Amino acid sequence: MLQISSQVMISADEIEISFIRAQGAGGQNVNKVSTAVHLRFDIKASRLPQSYKERLLVFNDHHITADGVIIIKAQRFRSQDKNREDALQRLAEIIRQAMVTQKKRKATKPTRGSQRRRMDSKTKQGNQKTLRRKVDY
Repeated sequence: MLQISSQVMISADEIEISFIRAQGAGGQNVNKVSTAVHLRFDIKASRLPQSYKERLLVFNDHHITADGVIIIKAQRFRSQDKNREDALQRLAEIIRQAMVTQKKRKATKPTRGSQRRRMDSKTKQGNQKTLRRKVDY
């Protein structure tokens, strides 16, 4: 069971985990032992609440395919257990991020003081540029 929030959990049978050989450094171990984890989670076939599914399918993340499958490859560590735990934590984090709602931005006007300061700086800059010109006798 993967705990997402206090009410939402994902059962282990919904998550497909396979072990593959990791890339990169690892000495002799890297060619023999399959320590990297390839995790697949089908959003549409899962038992997540409908609101979670809708949010995840429109969430912009490179781990989510067009078919609605989350694919995570974890190979940060040299052991299967740590990589599996890392992949599950990353899956939970993606789902949590999808559920965060952005605060609506309130349109504001610039204050009168900030407008005045902006215009003063523009005038000052313009005066500096006129002083740099050639002097006409």
